[in-house]
Amino acid sequence: MSVPRPNPLLSDRDVDFQLYEVLDTAALCGLPAFQEHSRDTLDLLLDSTRRFARDVLAPTYRPMDATPPTFEHGRVRVHPAMRSLYADMVDLGLLTATRPPDVGGQQLPLTVNAASSVYLMAANLSAYGYLGLTLGAAHLLEAFGTPFLREQFMARMYRGEWTGTMALTEPQAGSSLADVKTRATPAPDGTFRLQGSKIFISGGDQDFTDNIVHLTLARIEGAEGGTRGVSLFAVPARRPEGDRFVPNDVQVAGVIHKIGWRGLPSLVLNFGESGDCHGWLVGQPGRGLACMFQMMNEARIMVGLNGVATASVAYQESLAYARERPQGRPTGGRDTARAQAPIIEHADVRRMLLRQKAIVEGGLALLLATSTQADLAHHAPDEAVRQRAHLLLDLLTPIAKTFPAEKGFESNALALQIHGGYGYSSEYLPEAWLRDQKLNSIHEGTTGIQGLDLLGRKAVAGGGAALQALDEEVRATTARARAAGVEPAWSDALEDVLQQATALTLELGARGMAGEVEAMLRHSADFLELFSVVAVAWRWLAQAAAAKEALARDAPASTGDAPFYEGKLAAAQYWFAVEVPRVPLLVHLCRTGEDSYSRMHPDGF
Repeated sequence: MSVPRPNPLLSDRDVDFQLYEVLDTAALCGLPAFQEHSRDTLDLLLDSTRRFARDVLAPTYRPMDATPPTFEHGRVRVHPAMRSLYADMVDLGLLTATRPPDVGGQQLPLTVNAASSVYLMAANLSAYGYLGLTLGAAHLLEAFGTPFLREQFMARMYRGEWTGTMALTEPQAGSSLADVKTRATPAPDGTFRLQGSKIFISGGDQDFTDNIVHLTLARIEGAEGGTRGVSLFAVPARRPEGDRFVPNDVQVAGVIHKIGWRGLPSLVLNFGESGDCHGWLVGQPGRGLACMFQMMNEARIMVGLNGVATASVAYQESLAYARERPQGRPTGGRDTARAQAPIIEHADVRRMLLRQKAIVEGGLALLLATSTQADLAHHAPDEAVRQRAHLLLDLLTPIAKTFPAEKGFESNALALQIHGGYGYSSEYLPEAWLRDQKLNSIHEGTTGIQGLDLLGRKAVAGGGAALQALDEEVRATTARARAAGVEPAWSDALEDVLQQATALTLELGARGMAGEVEAMLRHSADFLELFSVVAVAWRWLAQAAAAKEALARDAPASTGDAPFYEGKLAAAQYWFAVEVPRVPLLVHLCRTGEDSYSRMHPDGF
């Protein structure tokens, strides 16, 4: 049995609600950087992206998942559809939508670009991956590259002629970038000769553009150990030599066979096997990680958006399936002469759908709020506003990356469950999206790494200044909710759990300052989860406030929007009833330092 309608990928009504009723994204056009734009131009990007994602990109997902890239004669061959898909995405302006005019961009707000990108990711996240990685690499060169690199490399990447990657991880180092061993030897011409191996390099080779630029971490000969000795280099697969481009001694050593994201190759790359791999220094020597964090942080937001997108497309599929699939009869209706009911009439199916809705729409709300802080951090005229937005952006980034990946996987599993026996068959797409989603909890730093970052750096930075900023945001939201007539207990609960989380952070920070670092970080994963629950509760309360405001007007009754707004209130109720009460337990685990796993001897397993 098949779902009888095309998958919408996301709910347009929900995206518009989040952008314009919850966040008032159009107000960003009042900032000097965006003054050339209006809601009309924001909607133009959204509308064109929606059409392309649904009509062109989505139909390519299943073929690309079924036919992953191949490794032939030292080169990677990707699905042939990618040649036209990439050109189409470039022609739509998706590669430079947020970049300034002096590099060929439209300088649109990151918030609306994030909303439009989710459609592309939901349609075919592998195809979008090439674009997202290239944008991140080109932006890095825009920020830190020399005039030569900007003209020769960045400009071609922004024009869509070349793609880009991050080449960070090495076989012996994994996520520990302090252990990078790739060597960079200065050459007389001012470039460097690189030698080493990188692994898990997404998009590290393909056959639909002329060249690929690898933003590569390496250690200049004689540099100190650890992260301070790591520098950043631009290493093209084909380097400029006079008026031509020649192979640059970058070899594909192998293809990683992944369970998901199968349209985007993950590769092992060898640099300098013949001693002739030229690299150009980006930024200052020994400052490679400082530069790279710009791209890595952007990539973490992109992974969070991928998590929302992958959960959303599966939610839309399971919702349509539940409305059309007849099976059984409602409780108490045992008369087999009566027609079977659609499974959405069964309470347990609605339970699963509501959880999916709460995760998907709560995750999207969190990512859009985080993107708004990025817009303010980069473009607010007032320096104090920019600094405050930077604090919030740093604090929210590990949460915005992790929540959609971890809870999104749960949401994808529920989509499969709703499909029943069809769900675990490859004839239906939920199993493929479930495979894709699992990679998001690993991409750009595992959940464990994000927890260490949140607790060990972001939450305690500046003596808790970011938490103070978050508290101010939450109190503004609770004030709005109370004025709108939202259930007062929800506002009370949010303020209470944020206070608990803040007090816990101060306690754990004091332990770290006292030298008890292991005790401080022992439950960093639980710390990340409790802050995820709080952050998403904040965004659900904001949605509830906007829904109540709308219901107080006459418009919903005349437009038929009342069920949409009532659905928002039901999902918010669910989050506050089911998830928020989990915070005290998570706080207890972090505070007491429950030590079962930390004292477990390796031989005890």
